[in-house]
Amino acid sequence: MNKRRLGRGLESLLGRDEGGFDPGSVDASDLTFVAINLIDPNPFQPRRQFDSAEIAALADSLRQHGMLQPVLVRAVNDRYQLVAGERRLRASIEAQLHEIPARVMDLDDQRVSELAMVENLQREDLNALEKAVAFRDYLNNYGGTQEELASRLGLDRSTVSNLIRLLDLPEEIQDAVRNKKISQGHARAILGLPDADSQIGAFQRIIAENLSVRQTEALVATGEPTPARTRIRKDPAEQGVTSGGGKMPHVLELEKHLHTRFGTPVLIRVKSRDRGQIVIDFNSQEEFDRVTTLIRGE
Repeated sequence: MNKRRLGRGLESLLGRDEGGFDPGSVDASDLTFVAINLIDPNPFQPRRQFDSAEIAALADSLRQHGMLQPVLVRAVNDRYQLVAGERRLRASIEAQLHEIPARVMDLDDQRVSELAMVENLQREDLNALEKAVAFRDYLNNYGGTQEELASRLGLDRSTVSNLIRLLDLPEEIQDAVRNKKISQGHARAILGLPDADSQIGAFQRIIAENLSVRQTEALVATGEPTPARTRIRKDPAEQGVTSGGGKMPHVLELEKHLHTRFGTPVLIRVKSRDRGQIVIDFNSQEEFDRVTTLIRGE
């Protein structure tokens, strides 16, 4: 499968005539060093959760090597406002740096909002609800259609539409998506039910029975999940299963850990002592991009 890049990048979005920003080509003469205490957060930042371990690791790197890639800011009165580089700014604060290299650009609120979404979509990938809120707020603030927003961000219109629809789910289910208790695929399937009570009922079954996305789709369509397929195994004790056919606790625990890590169902199929498969489910281009990014450690 070819990986399709989300968004058009900082340089493409800004345009050459607006000072397109390519961090790798910025000369020292293009930069200014800005005191950290003069930089305010980006008010349009769609990401609400940051990995503290990643910030700490980046802070250690900054202490040793300094900041190799400048942040992007704009001047607001006698201070600066962050446009791109939230993790680097947070890590700089943790590393107790006094000033950092920055590129100062002249941007309006709408452009800053677009850049904040593009930066996160391309590099860190927001969770589904963070994307949905960012898209909804952008359309409320600046108007336009979902199709126009999708075009500006390099997305399919259906991607924007499907994400915004998640905001119609009960808050309990939205929280479960934010906290990766269920995947975006689960949430989309639940949207097929007609009212909040039936949606919450389906959600509770997903949690209680650890249903996959496909089983959830069957539950929504027929009222019952599709029975899981079983296989005859010759040496169950050596294949990560008990003599009664259930998976060994350590296999179940690993499946749960990977499900939490990737935010999508993961199935471990043990064929023999040294052979098996790890199947990672994905149901959209966005889920595929997020999973592969995590696997690569980007």
